[in-house]
Amino acid sequence: MPALTDVLVIGLGVTGAGVALDAASRGLDVVAVDAFDVAWGTSRWSSKLVHGGLRYLAKGQVAVAHESAVERGILMEVTAPHLVHPLPMLMPLTAEISASQAWLARRGVGAGDLLRRLAGTARETLPRPRRISATETRTLAPVARHDVRGGILSWDGQLEDDARLVLDIARTATSYGAHVHTRVRAISVTGTGAVLRDELTGEERRIEARAVINATGVWADQLVEGISLKPSRGTHLVVRREALPGVRCALMAPVPGASNRFVFALPQPDGTFYVGLTDEPVSGAVPDVPEPPEEDVDFLLSVMAGALEQPLTRADVVGAYAGLRPLLDSNGSTADLSRRHAVLVSEQGVVTVVGGKLTTYRRMAEDAVDKALSVSGLRARPCRTRQLPLLGAGSHAELAAVDAPARLVRRFGTEAPLVVANALAHGLTRNEALAPVSPTIPATLAELVFGVTHEGAADVADLLDRRTRIGLVPADRVVAEPLARRALAIAKASTIS
Repeated sequence: MPALTDVLVIGLGVTGAGVALDAASRGLDVVAVDAFDVAWGTSRWSSKLVHGGLRYLAKGQVAVAHESAVERGILMEVTAPHLVHPLPMLMPLTAEISASQAWLARRGVGAGDLLRRLAGTARETLPRPRRISATETRTLAPVARHDVRGGILSWDGQLEDDARLVLDIARTATSYGAHVHTRVRAISVTGTGAVLRDELTGEERRIEARAVINATGVWADQLVEGISLKPSRGTHLVVRREALPGVRCALMAPVPGASNRFVFALPQPDGTFYVGLTDEPVSGAVPDVPEPPEEDVDFLLSVMAGALEQPLTRADVVGAYAGLRPLLDSNGSTADLSRRHAVLVSEQGVVTVVGGKLTTYRRMAEDAVDKALSVSGLRARPCRTRQLPLLGAGSHAELAAVDAPARLVRRFGTEAPLVVANALAHGLTRNEALAPVSPTIPATLAELVFGVTHEGAADVADLLDRRTRIGLVPADRVVAEPLARRALAIAKASTIS
């Protein structure tokens, strides 16, 4: 790690990784650090959705909604088309939803489609929302009510994996020269540098920087004074596909008594569904890894039970996770607080970026770097990330032509053949490299080895909790741990030899 850099970035969630890429691609020297790992915090606890801003539009936050729609289009068509796919979302129209509510919902998705058009996102990328019949509704999802009179089918973006997006951004930043270091904690920070501590050795050293950007999310107020955050907890449950038989798309279940809140059942490529989410204020010390409380589990199950012919039970829940949103405190409920980001400058000149959403990480990073340049007087080229594909990105035609298993193409894009070749170069046979971990775990040894050799994984947790998401299901984690240890040993043996 150099002793002097242009830009020091603290935090390697999606925003911090985005800042590192933005600054490095402008020609600046960049050092980015995280006390734990890439995608350690909130960025890996999302719904894995790339929102078009419909929820914000319903709250009158037009600028936030438009920004979300624009950034969704950039992700789906330019920066990460291998990682973001169109997801059909169904809202069944039952007797619980009045004619006026149904009319508002149709108007809402229509407005969302207008946002898509204004954002310049192609119809081929996101199909037009439409009203569907009762028969088609039951074909897409076996809803509980026999009085269903149809449904509203809309489309949004879905991430293959939020942690994979962060890893891709960080790796792309390194390809532009950024120095990315995990297990390095910022002890004290000023506008001209920081004291950093290696969390593995305990060694401390100071790094000088012409600009310092605090992108630590929900921990931002612990690093810099003068920031007031009001974290909000979002909880999700993980269930197997068999627990939702016949559900062929994302399902929206209205929260009783709320005009614009839903619980979603979101199908995942690995054969699970994520059911979420909550929006509850939290107080007190911020934990390294938030735990979903029992009341959140009860709430999600009860809401979803009202929508399904075969209700979910606690026996169906094979995992759960919770994330904390770093919302700026404006004396409102967390559900009503704006998701618009803010870029703040401390008295000592540290630039902090907080708030916002995973979908708009690129714009957040651009604004943070622009502010850092203004404060520091650094000169750099204009932002170019709007047109800059991440590693592995390619057109749909290019991705379709990649000679590799479909799972690897979804997760690594045009780099999928490299994942396979890397495993073979480390002495694995093709069958060993590409065999799924188990019938319920589609991840492969090739991915795990690549996670060590190319993505900086240092231990089993890195591999199972962030390079893959096997760890979201504790029972699957136990099954996969021996293979993760084998991947680490394979990479270590190659390094020694």
